[in-house]
Amino acid sequence: MSVMAKRDYYEVLGTERGADAEEIKKAYRKLAIKFHPDKNPGDKQAEENFKEIGEAYEVLSDPQKRAAYDQYGHDAFDARKRGFGGGGGGFHDPFDIFREVFGGGGGGSIFDDLFGFGSSMDGGTNRGADLRYDLEIDFLEAALGCEKDVKISKLDECDRCRGSGAESGSGRKTCSTCAGRGQIVSARGIFRIAQTCPRCEGSGTIIEKPCKSCGGSGRREKTSTVKIRVPAGVDTGIRLRSVGNGEGGIQGGPPGDLFVVIHVREHDLFRREGDDLICEMPISIVQATLGAELEVPTLNGKANIKVPAGTQPGTIFRLRGKGVKNIRGFGTGDLLVRINVEVPTRLNHEQKERLKEFADVCDVKTMPLTRGFVEKARSFLTKLGF
Repeated sequence: MSVMAKRDYYEVLGTERGADAEEIKKAYRKLAIKFHPDKNPGDKQAEENFKEIGEAYEVLSDPQKRAAYDQYGHDAFDARKRGFGGGGGGFHDPFDIFREVFGGGGGGSIFDDLFGFGSSMDGGTNRGADLRYDLEIDFLEAALGCEKDVKISKLDECDRCRGSGAESGSGRKTCSTCAGRGQIVSARGIFRIAQTCPRCEGSGTIIEKPCKSCGGSGRREKTSTVKIRVPAGVDTGIRLRSVGNGEGGIQGGPPGDLFVVIHVREHDLFRREGDDLICEMPISIVQATLGAELEVPTLNGKANIKVPAGTQPGTIFRLRGKGVKNIRGFGTGDLLVRINVEVPTRLNHEQKERLKEFADVCDVKTMPLTRGFVEKARSFLTKLGF
């Protein structure tokens, strides 16, 4: 089955190769709003365009990826052609890229966040750091969805002070260094320069008696188990966000988030292309010649296909809706069964004799591909004078 060649990333965003970062971002923002699925419900083409511009922007907005792309083109991210390890060329979820560019927050429609109606993430200085966890799962777990418990070591809330950073009965007092302003102002000639106070780190207050267990940070190293719900249809490179499961905040600040990056192991029977599955199915010469009814494995059990007499190698049978569920809810892909006619590698004497008898009574008229090739070859050799 032929695969359509990828379009040039600059062409996808409608920019010149020499465009600067701001021009590329501007072009992406315009197209992302135009093709976002919330604005085009049920429009498959808009969905594909949205994915395409997200992939293009992710590469062209990153200086290193852009340099590699300018030198090698799409081969820069093909692990087989460039010699990289598995999973190195996967792209992020286009919806995550959209959120990063537009600053979208948590729940609800991304358009709510874009136009100011959604909730926003607390970006305070005491917020805990976001964490990344690489999770490898089986092919079926990715296709059908699953739940996973992951263990991570991270800075989390101190049990002694409950994250406040202060000993029991102690509180906070005004920082004497900056007098509660959080900044220190110094004069240099005619200029006045304000700097963050090094003692209270800009908060304007300090802890009277720091917690003996965490030293006043409100955090200690812990190992935590986080349950991750993996939705059906994920693929390698998809990032799942577990809100509030990153590092704990400093002195009672909000926690960061945990980003789980999915890596899917290969399957023995199926190969994935988008939401479609490819299954290479061998059949005998007899089955291909006379026709047969075959049992095919699917993600939901068995299915049957009828192979007509005279089926040629490479013929594809499509089973609608037997592929992978789209992660964004845009239906389910198909299962494509590609027929491979298997030639026997070992024959006994009797089998060889029977095949010779069959060859003797065979007529080239029953094999149109062979007949067509022979006629073209004769015509070609005649022109050469042979």
